[in-house]
Amino acid sequence: MEFLPAIEQETRSNPDAAVIWLHGLGADGYDFAPIVPELNLPEDLGIRFIFPHAPSIPVTVNGGFVMPAWFDILEMDIDRKVDSEQLLVSAAAVGRLVDRECARGIDSRRIVLAGFSQGGAVAYHLSLSHPLPLGGLLALSTYFATSDSITLSEANRDLPIEIHHGVYDPVVPQALGIRAAEFLKDRGYSVDFRTYPMDHSVCPQQIGHIGAALERFLYR
Repeated sequence: MEFLPAIEQETRSNPDAAVIWLHGLGADGYDFAPIVPELNLPEDLGIRFIFPHAPSIPVTVNGGFVMPAWFDILEMDIDRKVDSEQLLVSAAAVGRLVDRECARGIDSRRIVLAGFSQGGAVAYHLSLSHPLPLGGLLALSTYFATSDSITLSEANRDLPIEIHHGVYDPVVPQALGIRAAEFLKDRGYSVDFRTYPMDHSVCPQQIGHIGAALERFLYR
């Protein structure tokens, strides 16, 4: 079986939890790897962080330029017209990483999905449709691109979810983060929605909240 190429970091030997963290458009797995030491996680929390690299494909809104992307973006309006078929292909590829962690001995309930921007759209779809119960979802400056078509998994009805968004985000408007949070809350999901005085990025205060969220997800 082929797996997406990825960077791996372990907070200690023999980890019993995993975080699969997906980058945004035009970036790669190295984008968020440097954040791990800044999360201030407890020493007894053994996590394998996995930062996959998206394949390089032409991206329509960038003039067809080839770059790392989880799916093609066809229009950049508020409704974010995307290539849903490619998104599903990427979700399946990341799902194989989840399967590999289970095969390595990690309980699915101790596997967290995180995603920034375009990577978050993939994380939304995979975590909320996965047949096994997962540990949590971190949706960072992102949008729920498949909310109209997804079949929600009963196994993840109790999935803890944190949504983070910058109030000045010019790339993915805050309204899309709010829309995703309201969609999930209306269906009974537990959602914490946090905003930060930033644009399409990550800030120090947020990094602290990410670390706290991972503790909450993995110690529950």
